Amino acid sequence: MTEDEAAEALGQEELIPAYQGSIDEVKRMRDDCLGADVPVAVMPPEQPGGKFLLLVRQDDMPKVMTFLQREWRADIEREGMGAGLFGVEAKEGEEPPCPACGTAAPLVDGACSECGLQLD
Repeated sequence: MTEDEAAEALGQEELIPAYQGSIDEVKRMRDDCLGADVPVAVMPPEQPGGKFLLLVRQDDMPKVMTFLQREWRADIEREGMGAGLFGVEAKEGEEPPCPACGTAAPLVDGACSECGLQLD
């Protein structure tokens, strides 16, 4: 999907912020989304030196969360902090802890009930 195709697909739909960061970070996330046919829009900062926003339709937010989770995991592993976080086994009869916040509770719609990290 190109930026023009995304703009056409979004039309006048209400968009929500999904990600904020530097222009390079937002462009990388935009490219991931467009590559998966998820239409997005980029909004420049309101003030000089501010952060850019990636805007999406509400219905597309779970897909964007998947990209964010993949990026987060790659960052953790690249920094060498992933040992023990991924593939953590729960004790019998218990839920596995969330790799982001450590909460050991049943998932809600595939996400951590505490921090919202999409795990399914």
